[in-house]
Amino acid sequence: MILNSLRLFKIVRIVLQYGIDEIAMSGLRVPRTAKFIQTVLFWRDLSAPRGERLRRALEELGPIFVKFGQVLSTRRDLMPPDVADELALLQDRVPSFDPDLAVAQITKSLGAHPDQLFASFERIPVASASIAQVHFATLKDGREAAVKVLRPGMKETIDRDVALMKIAAGWLEFLWADGKRLKAKEVVGEFDKYLHDELDLMREAANGSQLRRNFADSDLLIVPEMYWDYCSPSVIVMERMRGIPISQTEKLKEAGVDLGKLSRDGVTIFFTQIFRDGFFHADMHPGNILVSTDPATLGRYIALDFGIVGTLNDYDKDYLSQNFLAFFRRDYKRVAEAHIESGWAPKETRVDELEAAVRACCEPIFDRPLKDISFGQVLLRLFQTSRRFNVEVQPQLVLLQKTLLNIEGLGRQLDPELDLWKTAKPYLERWMSEQVGWRGLMDKLRAEAPRYSQIFPQLPRLAHQALTRAAEGSHQEHLLATLLAEQKATNRLLKGMLTIVLGIAIGVIGCLIYLKFPWH
Repeated sequence: MILNSLRLFKIVRIVLQYGIDEIAMSGLRVPRTAKFIQTVLFWRDLSAPRGERLRRALEELGPIFVKFGQVLSTRRDLMPPDVADELALLQDRVPSFDPDLAVAQITKSLGAHPDQLFASFERIPVASASIAQVHFATLKDGREAAVKVLRPGMKETIDRDVALMKIAAGWLEFLWADGKRLKAKEVVGEFDKYLHDELDLMREAANGSQLRRNFADSDLLIVPEMYWDYCSPSVIVMERMRGIPISQTEKLKEAGVDLGKLSRDGVTIFFTQIFRDGFFHADMHPGNILVSTDPATLGRYIALDFGIVGTLNDYDKDYLSQNFLAFFRRDYKRVAEAHIESGWAPKETRVDELEAAVRACCEPIFDRPLKDISFGQVLLRLFQTSRRFNVEVQPQLVLLQKTLLNIEGLGRQLDPELDLWKTAKPYLERWMSEQVGWRGLMDKLRAEAPRYSQIFPQLPRLAHQALTRAAEGSHQEHLLATLLAEQKATNRLLKGMLTIVLGIAIGVIGCLIYLKFPWH
């Protein structure tokens, strides 16, 4: 309780220091309170842009809040563009923790001291982030390895900070006029799940293993092998990768890497993950990507850090491919129709109006190199269009949006003259032809063959059961029709008998009246 109170006090102090409260002043439902706060805190220097002040506040609040800012930067449907652009600059510049704690964590998780597990272990970490840090080691069989160790006490820290975020989100939705649309509680809940997923390093190891298997025969991407005998929820050990960080373009040029080809390969890798596999690395910022300088694999991408991945089902892939191709062909009517057919836009939406709005967003960026366009701005305008037409933003595509922005940033660094549309269009057209042509049909039949092999021998029995049920159904229908006919006949008989009885009763009553009151 005391720790929570102290943490809350620190959060309030930093919020006031950087004027985070002032960011929401224009939409505050209690303007008198807002004016009072501004008067009392007259000493604050709020000359810096609001996005910069928010970023600096999150950095001072610590790694969990930095992660939260990174997540917010992907929600351009919710955040103003200047704030989203500034939050996108957040990086995990987190001090490393005590090597003795790392050794203790390894010993506890793997059941032995690093000196017993490895031929050598470097106590000084080579990288440190908000969730874990990395040490280099050498296995006893001579293979070089990277050891990723979870920060001690992370679950307690996450639970405490996320609980405070949920309280703040509730107040935000209550006080801010636009708070409901921002879905603050929903965003914090999404962030909570995302952080707890990252706490299980075995999940990350499995993601890396899947990505490595997907690109096993590729000459574009290298993924480190996981050494499963040394993996646990708190510690994972993988193949050590050697290369140049992709952001160091001058070193890449000196090493003989073709930056133009590298940028085109990045686009191909992205679309391959999306449309072929439906499984993609969703944290492709420069810190997680190296470029191989080994003569045998020169110029290949090396992927690191698999804590965040995205998945798409067949429906998502088909929908996205149709939309991408329609965009590339400038068939905005088809884009509008696809949104309405999928139910993402209300069925009463006019196709021509949505078509015109999408055209206004996308037409200005065609036939222009990457240096002259910004996907961030395009996405912002598309989200504004979405709100106007009540188009639902699909949660499963938020990570895809984040990845696309990462790809844009990498492409801008490597080859500003890259024409993303011309690079991607042939790949998408080839993929679509494979999906709807004979090759796609054969691939689907091959994939379903094991299932069909089990069902085929059962077809005679299943057919017999279906026919029996149909016959029983027909018999039951016949019985029901007979019963209904008999019921109708019975009803007619009862009506007739009732008529006769009533006639007799009337006759008897008439006779009695006649005898009682003779008229003659």
